[in-house]
Amino acid sequence: MLLNLDFEILILLIPALILSLCVHEYSHGIVAYHYGDDTAYKYGRLTLNPLKHLDPIGSLMLLFIGFGYAKPVPVNPFNLNNPKPDMVKVAAAGPISNLLLGFLGTFIFYFLFYFLPYFLNDSIALFLRIFIQINIFLAIFNLLPVYPLDGGQIFGNLISEYYPNFNINMQMYGPRILMVVILIGIISGYSIIGLILYPVYELINSIFTNIIELLFKLFI
Repeated sequence: MLLNLDFEILILLIPALILSLCVHEYSHGIVAYHYGDDTAYKYGRLTLNPLKHLDPIGSLMLLFIGFGYAKPVPVNPFNLNNPKPDMVKVAAAGPISNLLLGFLGTFIFYFLFYFLPYFLNDSIALFLRIFIQINIFLAIFNLLPVYPLDGGQIFGNLISEYYPNFNINMQMYGPRILMVVILIGIISGYSIIGLILYPVYELINSIFTNIIELLFKLFI
């Protein structure tokens, strides 16, 4: 991915990526703190400081292959008020924060387009498009029901009471399966995950755009 980017896109991509990842991890930590677990606070992770959240290898993976990760925020489920339902909320907080950022980016783009077009130069427009795309993709990728992704945490906690053995197997084999699928996509150029993510991205992006365009047209 990185090798195919020109310099301007790379310069705009990096801050958008850093902000998106930091907000994602911070959201996990602050929701956990709200529900009784101060582990992230003790480790200094309730911050938007990139140095606290970014993982060098995970960040390079994002730039080079389009998939990667930040340092997971530490959460102790036993400190939560109601461990299983609260863990679902903690896991969901990251993807939800990215959807909110994607919506905010779309709002800003169309606000500038309709009301302040002289501020919407090519670089700002490109940054906002990259920012929107990164956040929507981060959200839907992390919502895949596979460990160690947030979707795996959500799905696993929802089914653990009824299918504990299946959940244990998901925790054991999910990360391996995910890595194999990603590697197959890299080697073959045929991304199974991409087949899932792109249609969902297009749907969410279309919904955001339609909502905001409708809202602004009421005032024009």
